[in-house]
Amino acid sequence: MRFPRSPLMAAALAAAALSAQAAEAVPAGVVNLSSTASVEVVQDLMSLTLSTTREGADAASVQAALKQALDAALAEARKVQKPGQIDVQTGNFSLYPRNNAKGQINGWQGSAELRIEGRDMQAIGQLSGRIQTLVISNVSYAISPQQRDTVEAAVTADAIKRFRQRADDVAKQFGYSGYAVREVNVQSDESAGQPVPMMRMRVASAAMADAALPVEPGKGRVSVTVNGSVQLTK
Repeated sequence: MRFPRSPLMAAALAAAALSAQAAEAVPAGVVNLSSTASVEVVQDLMSLTLSTTREGADAASVQAALKQALDAALAEARKVQKPGQIDVQTGNFSLYPRNNAKGQINGWQGSAELRIEGRDMQAIGQLSGRIQTLVISNVSYAISPQQRDTVEAAVTADAIKRFRQRADDVAKQFGYSGYAVREVNVQSDESAGQPVPMMRMRVASAAMADAALPVEPGKGRVSVTVNGSVQLTK
């Protein structure tokens, strides 16, 4: 004769089944590990933003003045433009009304940007001194994709080597003869080094004096982290 199961008994049996499945899903001798390798390199990519602002009584005149300033800067930049070494592109171009205390439009103002990026930092610095219609608003440095790919390959190999060495050491310390990799994840990251504050202090005077922008890149760090789990083996 069979007796009906109570809801409490059914819940207890279900919990026991789930517990048994969890125990089977994670066998004994599984260890989670992580290792990181990194290298510091000189940033070899320079990004320079030049901009200007104009204002006037009507939108057309302000737009024309901005276009004239931008066209003159582009003409100078295109003389030395070289793919990968000196790349030139226009940036933000905005025009908006200026209101008085009563909310009425009493004029227009706008701004325009030119962005120059590349690996030939000395040439970019010299170009900035020859552009007279825009002023430097921002300078930044980074690791170029080319250098990052080259460095990252070596750093990844080092991180994997450290992960394997760590797994081997843990296996021996627990009395196992070896290990088998269950799962592994490789992640890369890039961080900037120390900033170069002198750039922002000198950019304006350098441009106004028709002198080359002083170039002093910092350093960046490329890091690779390997994390995963291994099954220790007898």
